[in-house]
Amino acid sequence: MLSALSCLAVRILVVVPTYNEAANIDALLREVHAALPDAGILVVDDGSPDGTADLVEKAAVELGDVHVLRRSHKSGLGTAYRAGFRWGLAAGYDACVEMDADFSHDPAALPGLVAPLEDGYELVVGSRYVPGGSIPNWSWHRHLLSWGGNRYADALLGLGVKDSTAGFRVYSASVLKRLDLDRVRADGYGFQIEMTYRAKQAGAPIAEVPISFVDRVAGDSKMSSTIVVEAFFLVAWWGIGRLGRRLAGGSRAVERSGRRPSAIMER
Repeated sequence: MLSALSCLAVRILVVVPTYNEAANIDALLREVHAALPDAGILVVDDGSPDGTADLVEKAAVELGDVHVLRRSHKSGLGTAYRAGFRWGLAAGYDACVEMDADFSHDPAALPGLVAPLEDGYELVVGSRYVPGGSIPNWSWHRHLLSWGGNRYADALLGLGVKDSTAGFRVYSASVLKRLDLDRVRADGYGFQIEMTYRAKQAGAPIAEVPISFVDRVAGDSKMSSTIVVEAFFLVAWWGIGRLGRRLAGGSRAVERSGRRPSAIMER
């Protein structure tokens, strides 16, 4: 758990993308505020016709340090988080949390999620696949799809992370500033994997803490087969690029050493 001193020293912004989350948003804001009283909350709302943004503004009067970034139309999870991160960096926050609005991410887990920042970690992933993590109400085929997707990403990209598709996580401002957010294109599962990959490339120390992930109770799921397919092909593309860079690096090493390529292969 974060000490009182750490909570005051580290300004944390919880970024919550929304589209038609009126059924959840007021309760979520209150539970996040109870879990991290000193944190700010930014709701990035994609023009929800159900009045989600208005409810956020109403709650902000009571809770304080609660903000809404209104966008004109539904533009995707990845763009919402990138907009939220830019807003948080401009406002001087030291870390940005990613969190769903549907209570699949338990607000009570927030103190444990941000605690590793004290130890110098720049990316902390709320993981379903480390000891203590769980997904209590998923069918076997959803487990298989999620677990297989994570193994696939790790094999092709060398992430060393068991749950790179997890959407409950925190980035330090230091790593976000080193990343070129304008180059990040993916949404959904692909966005989480791409951000993990880019953070690793940027030299970020990464920690995973166990969480319990549950399906939403109110509202409609935003997940689709398109997002899964996008992630599959993007990971393959990044993996090809990673292999190409490794081969190019090996070729340059051969040129510098004056050795034949076969000499390296024989070692």
